[in-house]
Amino acid sequence: MSHFTAVKTKIKDLACLVRALKDLNYEFSEATEEQLVHVKGYQGQTTDALLSIHASKTYDIGVKQTAEGFQFVADWWGVETTRGVAEEEFIKKVTQRYSYHKVMDEIKKRGFTIESEETNEEEQIQVRVRTWS
Repeated sequence: MSHFTAVKTKIKDLACLVRALKDLNYEFSEATEEQLVHVKGYQGQTTDALLSIHASKTYDIGVKQTAEGFQFVADWWGVETTRGVAEEEFIKKVTQRYSYHKVMDEIKKRGFTIESEETNEEEQIQVRVRTWS
């Protein structure tokens, strides 16, 4: 019986996801063109994925591609008990950093420059941009 649970996301850009994981200090392994990486779960069970985020020595969080984008796959109970990070908390933090990198990419693409960037007490990020016409 598998203990892996998949969580759908709106994440569609793997490069921005990788930058977000680096910002959050998660160690991970990436698949090569020839071979996927193993994601560890309960009692040594594994599944294959594009990324294996090393949550602890015994549990990983996998990133798999679907037709709609990417999803996270993990034994969330194991991740929470060994890393102290709940599924909802992980998804929220990664999604916020991912969104930050997507916005920054779009700002650069459209020729804007960043005027200021601030993070408030609720960890909301405000970015002011400027363009010259």
